[in-house]
Amino acid sequence: MSDDTEQIRTLIVQWAAAVHRGDMAGVLADHADDIVMFDVPPPHDGVRGIDAYRASWPPFFAFQRQGASFEIVSLDVTAGDTVAYAHALLRCGTPDELAEHPENRLRLTVGLRKERDRWVVAHEHHSFADTTAGT
Repeated sequence: MSDDTEQIRTLIVQWAAAVHRGDMAGVLADHADDIVMFDVPPPHDGVRGIDAYRASWPPFFAFQRQGASFEIVSLDVTAGDTVAYAHALLRCGTPDELAEHPENRLRLTVGLRKERDRWVVAHEHHSFADTTAGT
């Protein structure tokens, strides 16, 4: 595994741990000022900029305080010289939600770029599969 790949894996693992703890500084660390995030809840056209990204997290932290999990199940990273991407599956939900749907996974895609010799997250996309399709 390359140094860049390992650095990105560490960045994402630390980010996920910060999300689970409700640690805003840790969630914001290593994110670009011009981050774009497409998330499960609205707005449908995404969250743009670090201030909007910061403002989007308190409702999720409240959800986490209900005992919800936010655990990486799998993580794959592909790194070039100046850009990289990663995709992951996470167990995300309250104990009751996970007991009812143990196979449900949050899908995460992250786009990164290298700025001043360090990796920063420029794009995040979070989604769940549509479990109502075909019903």
